Amino acid sequence: MGILLAAILGLYLLVSLGVVIGAMAYARREGRSTKRWGWSAALVMYLIPFWDWIPTVAVHQYYCATEAGFWVYKTPEQWRKENPGVMETLVSPLVPPNKFEHGENYSTSTTSWNARINSMVRIQGKLFQNRWRREDEIADAKTGEVLARYVDFSTSQERRQAGWSGWKFWLDSEDCIGGRDKAIQIFKFVEQFKGANK
Repeated sequence: MGILLAAILGLYLLVSLGVVIGAMAYARREGRSTKRWGWSAALVMYLIPFWDWIPTVAVHQYYCATEAGFWVYKTPEQWRKENPGVMETLVSPLVPPNKFEHGENYSTSTTSWNARINSMVRIQGKLFQNRWRREDEIADAKTGEVLARYVDFSTSQERRQAGWSGWKFWLDSEDCIGGRDKAIQIFKFVEQFKGANK
């Protein structure tokens, strides 16, 4: 697949070069500015495949700066104080049960780690400018209280599946800067609540 994509891009580059040279030759024949016609043709040929690259990067950076992050609303120690003796009774199944829900523009996966702690992963997309939103919540199943939340954004032409995210590889950004570190933090957070394995 990679070789085919490289061949198509190489062919497109050759066609683009031909269009630019043709535009400059036309401008020379007509007594117009060859520089202006050459750069204009180059810009048009660039924008045909890459028109959405700069807006996608800008929107991704905006949402990473304004909405992404990891927040702890209640630490394991605070939860333990409010629920004395419960942490010691929590038992985690070897394979935690999962519940999946799919809609037109989202998918949700809920995992029950034990009788009291659930994690929910909701992926929304494709949103404006090839953007995907991922939100992880750790919640107390009994009270519904959210204990921690992680929000991250990625960009891709298509939803990432088995390493494929569409042929516009230049739009592919798996997460915000520091997103992997925050994902590890939420994983470590839920680990503290799992309890002993059955």
